[in-house]
Amino acid sequence: MLPIRDINRPERSPVITKALVAINVAVFLLTYFRPRREFIEIVRAFGVKPAMLLSGKELYTLFTSMFLHGDIHHIFGNMLYLWIFGDNVEDRMGHGKFLAFYLLSGVAGALVQSLITPNSLVPMIGASAAISGVLGAYFVLFPWARILTIVMGMFVWLVEVPAYFYLGTWFLLQLLYGVVSLGGYPVPVAFWAHAGGFAFGALVAVAARGRLERRREYYVVWV
Repeated sequence: MLPIRDINRPERSPVITKALVAINVAVFLLTYFRPRREFIEIVRAFGVKPAMLLSGKELYTLFTSMFLHGDIHHIFGNMLYLWIFGDNVEDRMGHGKFLAFYLLSGVAGALVQSLITPNSLVPMIGASAAISGVLGAYFVLFPWARILTIVMGMFVWLVEVPAYFYLGTWFLLQLLYGVVSLGGYPVPVAFWAHAGGFAFGALVAVAARGRLERRREYYVVWV
């Protein structure tokens, strides 16, 4: 299943979501199309390496890694999900809090993956963990929002599914693939970072839901 858009319009312009998409795309264009050796060196320098992170080294990579992407499919998938789900979460949280939440979700996901693979020196890059936090918050705050989705099989279908089903299924798949990765199979995706980011985002949304709902009511009444 591939989401196209949600049937859930925000009331304010998602300036942070747009800025994050623009920054990620700009960094991708500036790094990925360099000579291959240069790109690999950038990934090694600014990607999260769990063994280094857990030894207290290269802590800056917790932030730099989430703005690097490995290929066009990687950047496209991440920015599609951020574009679809980020605007409503930003609308509910407010611009500044959403930015802090996004970055902390990325940090949380990277830490979870590092704890699962503490000896790894393979660099992790991508905004997936941060965006997974956004998905977790959306799951809690907008469970009944409809997601227009492409379903591919023998035929291609366009269907609307509730967010709780789409995102809940997505999260369970990350857990399943994460468990499979524990069997020693070489997996090029940090599934535990996805699951950790999602869980962090969902927990933050649950803890703050009452305040976020009151904030929403104030905004609707007075603006």
